[in-house]
Amino acid sequence: MPATAPWFHAWYPELGTPVYSRASFFTLTISHVTLVAVSSVIVAVVGIAAGAFVTTTPGREFAGIVDRIVAIGQTFPPAAVLAVAVPATGYGAVPTLIALVAYGVLPVVETTVTGLAGVPDSVRQAADGVGFTPLGRLARVELPIALPVILTGLRTAVVINIGTATIGSTVGALTLGSPIIEGLSGSNPAFVVQGAIVVALLAVFVDQLFEEAERVATRHRAKP
Repeated sequence: MPATAPWFHAWYPELGTPVYSRASFFTLTISHVTLVAVSSVIVAVVGIAAGAFVTTTPGREFAGIVDRIVAIGQTFPPAAVLAVAVPATGYGAVPTLIALVAYGVLPVVETTVTGLAGVPDSVRQAADGVGFTPLGRLARVELPIALPVILTGLRTAVVINIGTATIGSTVGALTLGSPIIEGLSGSNPAFVVQGAIVVALLAVFVDQLFEEAERVATRHRAKP
């Protein structure tokens, strides 16, 4: 942000310190992206595994239970999850990861179930006919076909978590929420604007990456 200092000095002449400097925005962004990336990997693994499980014959009876469990994660606000997690895990990144995972699993589970449900029965029968085991059919046939739909849910979860991760700064995690929280508590709107701008740009950039990934997955699925 040093390059933007003259602008913020001009926009907020009444502020003695209009540019956040407690930590560099590069450091904040790396830490923020790391939190989102780690939580997104966990969300993808848990969400896809749970969604795939409830579409199998033995897993169908657990579909309602899984749906209720993952829905609870979005019923409680992330701040409430943090309030519960901090006494158990302490301050820092861990409670933030818990909140992000709890909040991000639902879209991935839902789109995994939807994507797998859309696989034609003829494709499954053809896979069975050439000797695929149920697990092999899922991994090598069904999931690749369902991938574009699954990516839609993962895209939603990741973009939401980019914004949600900012609240991690309230419990000691180093994120792009740090200037926002400090700006709100110290009546410094310049800090809030700086943090919000970087978070928004990051969310837009990641959203565009997922959009391109969805295009590639769709084109690949369309190939004969």
